[in-house]
Amino acid sequence: MKDPYLDIIESELQHRLSITSECNKKQNHLWDGYSNFIYSTVKWENVISKISKSAIKYKVNEEEFFNYTINRWYDYWSDLAVELVLSNSKNIFSIHNDTKELFDFKMIVFPEGFGKSLQYTRENSKELIYWLANSSSQQSKKNLENIIYIVLYTDDGEHWKLKAQISWLSDIISAYVATFDDSRLFRLQLLPYQISKIGLIWAVKGQAN
Repeated sequence: MKDPYLDIIESELQHRLSITSECNKKQNHLWDGYSNFIYSTVKWENVISKISKSAIKYKVNEEEFFNYTINRWYDYWSDLAVELVLSNSKNIFSIHNDTKELFDFKMIVFPEGFGKSLQYTRENSKELIYWLANSSSQQSKKNLENIIYIVLYTDDGEHWKLKAQISWLSDIISAYVATFDDSRLFRLQLLPYQISKIGLIWAVKGQAN
């Protein structure tokens, strides 16, 4: 059964899509602390109000802080929505995941830095898996066991906007979970003592689909 909270999140995320935001400020603990209200604020209008108040309170550039915060808010609530989709599919996943192993799911936009076309990447997915693993920090590798990447791609290049398409993503993720096949996962030895299972869910919109 679909969680009604997903509809609320999806509706609020739409507000972010029309805003051209350039945030050149590197993520840091100080500004993260200033903007931690994002975790308890799903309503867009409330986020905007709190951004203005916090910028005044902490004496930071409001435009820069606005761009920094709305990107954090957008990523947090889109990721949370995916977590809710997965939690609703947990029972189905347990049936198809016979070994009862734990998997982490991570939503990413198609990495332009990989330097390959969508068609090439889909036909040579293992190369992308290795590229993602090598791009991870050493600490991330230590924490990485089994992971399934949800890769977002759209023809216009604005892959990040697909994070707001929760209903669409829900259908794609649910279909993958319901037909989960351990044999299709890649095995990757990131550390001497650890072999990780890694999978890809392709969330593609446009002619490339």
